Amino acid sequence: MKLYVEENEMIKINKKRFLVTLLILLVIGTITLFTTGFVIGHKVADAKTDTYEDLRAFTRALELIKSNYVEDPSNKELIQGAIRGMISNLDPHSSYMSERAFKEINMDIKGEFQGVGIQIGIKNQQLTVIAPIEDTPADRAGIAAGDKILKINDEWTKDMSIEDAVDRMRGPKNTKVTLLLHREGWDKPKEFTITRDVIKVQSVKSRMLDGDIGYVKIIQFQGKTAKDVENALRKLEEKGMKRLVLDMRNNPGGLLDSSVDVSSLFMPKDKLVVYIQGRRKDDRKDFLSGGVDAVRDYPVVILVNTGSASASEIVAGALQDSKRAVIIGTQTFGKGSVQTVFPLDGNTGMRLTTAKYYTPSGRSIQNVGIAPDIEVKLPTIKDAKNGESGHLIVREKDLDRHLKNDTVKEPEKDRKKKEGSAEEDFVMETVPKDDKDDIQLQKAIELLKTGDIFKNLPPKKEQAEQVVEKKEE
Repeated sequence: MKLYVEENEMIKINKKRFLVTLLILLVIGTITLFTTGFVIGHKVADAKTDTYEDLRAFTRALELIKSNYVEDPSNKELIQGAIRGMISNLDPHSSYMSERAFKEINMDIKGEFQGVGIQIGIKNQQLTVIAPIEDTPADRAGIAAGDKILKINDEWTKDMSIEDAVDRMRGPKNTKVTLLLHREGWDKPKEFTITRDVIKVQSVKSRMLDGDIGYVKIIQFQGKTAKDVENALRKLEEKGMKRLVLDMRNNPGGLLDSSVDVSSLFMPKDKLVVYIQGRRKDDRKDFLSGGVDAVRDYPVVILVNTGSASASEIVAGALQDSKRAVIIGTQTFGKGSVQTVFPLDGNTGMRLTTAKYYTPSGRSIQNVGIAPDIEVKLPTIKDAKNGESGHLIVREKDLDRHLKNDTVKEPEKDRKKKEGSAEEDFVMETVPKDDKDDIQLQKAIELLKTGDIFKNLPPKKEQAEQVVEKKEE
């Protein structure tokens, strides 16, 4: 069922009615997004007066643009721009979705999309390649982590958002996109013309390690991830696996339901995995573990790092709280919010943060992340060279407009850091390709070989100024 009006039908609507209707929808959306859900000591009439004043200012601005702008602006572009600007003032994970991005949302869920195959981010205010996806057009073209993307086709990327850059690089299979890149050591930028293809992101990889220790890596949480993990576990169990390393390093997350299903593979039925809480008290929703044929009770060690976010933090938090696994690595990203995709008119949509999630013990990991039981830091580099795979060390607390954590105090040192981070603070951490050089993996193997993975764990470090507080009712 389509929940939006087709664009060719909208053209038939009288322009004035169209604008008025959209203005009303914008106002309703603004009220919905910024209302706190309760009123304390204010009259409804006062709120309405403020709303009318805001609407008057918006209408005046629209009239001035329509009457005085040097060119005749498009109504559609003005309205989409207003929606984009409104959402951009929220948290960093709420965003306006272009027509192409909205159409491709199901492709992301399935773990495939059409494009060039690179992960990108903003480093020192410059669009930067985080890493090319293995065996994709970008990887085969020789694009490397750390490359600066100066232009996409004929458009300079200065002040271009990640979403806009992704939208421009994605496109139908067999079409071309030209990237102007600069790499450390080059005398001048170089152009790469790349033919787009269908990029399939493998969700799960697995293999046997030393003796009876199995290894499962979850790359991203997609629709079939839990099924893929279960199949991987069965194959490893047939090979004699009795202990497991679950690797979720550099896993950016994905579907919440998928993280619950993966957690269920290691927990008894009907145990709390995670709960989400909207802005109203009655908005809580619990997610319980599902039933499995046989409860897997063998020892599990989970590997995490700065790049472990969202759904991977849900799994790590659930298994840590239930004493089902030991966590090794570094503090995770700290994305403790849930986004919902809503359709808008014109085949566009918006991704809106609608709730925060909490681990079974009631912890919010927003801005804080999951603290490992055993901290083992990865090697860091300033710039990736010779195809070296790296991940930029950036956490939720470093993002502008991030949501606050309602269970802990934000450390003073982090507040100061936001005032102006030095360039040297932006470094990458690398996961070595050779198992022998992977100190986090080697620590996991060492712990599993001891037998009792929970015995003699080091005491958890108290985080400076992060004191759990009880919320006043």
